[in-house]
Formats: sequence, C-alpha cells, structure tokens
Amino acid sequence: MTAKEIQKKLKAKLKPSRYEHTLGVAKTACHLAEIYGYDKDMAELAGLLHDCAKYMDDDKKIALCREYGVSISDAEYKNPSLLHAKCGAILAEHEYQVTDFDILHAIRVHTTGVPDMNLLDKIIFISDYIEPNRDKAPHLKELRKIAEQNLDLTTYHILKDTVEYLEKHEDQTMDPTTLDAYDYYKDWFENQSTNQKGIG
Repeated sequence: MTAKEIQKKLKAKLKPSRYEHTLGVAKTACHLAEIYGYDKDMAELAGLLHDCAKYMDDDKKIALCREYGVSISDAEYKNPSLLHAKCGAILAEHEYQVTDFDILHAIRVHTTGVPDMNLLDKIIFISDYIEPNRDKAPHLKELRKIAEQNLDLTTYHILKDTVEYLEKHEDQTMDPTTLDAYDYYKDWFENQSTNQKGIG
C-alpha cells in the first residue's frame, strides 16, 4: 500500500485528534530521518502505522497477540492498552502489507522503548513523543532541539521523564521493558558524562 492509501484508511479508523497525531509523527520521523541519513519513506511508513491498533478493543488486542504468538507481559495483561504497539506491528504486516523488519520492530517498541534501539526505533520513539501536536509532556521545547543533535541523548531524557512520571502516578502501569530501556540509556548517559569529564 502507498502512503496515501494508508492515510486514507487510517483517517477512517482513527479519531481526528489521533489521526492528526499520526500525521505529526510521520512528518517528524521524516525530518529526523533526513537529519540522520535514514530512508525517509521507511520512516514515514513507520510513523503512519505506529498507532494503527490504538482503538482496538482490549479483548481483541489480547486475542490478536495470542493468535500470532506474541508474548504478553503481566503489565500488558493488567493494562491491555499497552498492547497497541505490538498489535500495531501485527496489523502493519498482515493488514497493511508491510514486510520490512525494521519498520515492524519500530512500531512494536514505540511505546515502551527497548535497550539499544536501532536508528528507526529511536526515530519513531522520539517522534511519537515530540511531534508538534504534543503539548503536555515536560521539556518538549528542549527535547525538540536535542533531537536534531543527538538521538541517544533525546531517548535517555524521554525515558527518564517517562519513568519519573509513572513512578509518581501509582495508577499508571509501567512495563518492565521501559525500565530496562531506561537503565540501558542511563548507563549510556553516565558513560558519556564520565568520558567528557576525562577529556582535557
């Protein structure tokens, strides 16, 4: 399917605000792809489809993961909305005919992040957080600037803010993968800081 065909299908399935968010993520992903030398068409496709399962019923999300042998964590059983990323990857492959592993992986991990994300993973993870329609998260102005200079640093700060938010709100479910990703990028950040202190 072409990007235009996908947009038309998504517009019919998503709420208007979610569709605008989707277009914002795709546009931001293209912008970051251009900066970091990644394929813009692939970044756009991943951005367009990252939330394609957002409004699937919780029971259907669980059933779809079981049907395709996708593991479900305790956190995801407790809060099935977290499964929209994994279900999105399934739909991207089987409903939207996406076969590229990196695109499917970026969709799958865009909510939780994972340790040692590849370039497209980081582009979509960050774009989902900083796209122009977002206005609630802290430090967005700074993060949008940092994203044009260092994706790893941006990823670290987003994960840090996310973990701090979830720890303060006990009614929110934190997927262990998010904590694993944060620990990985926290170690990266601390190593960078140590190396910089050692220069000169």
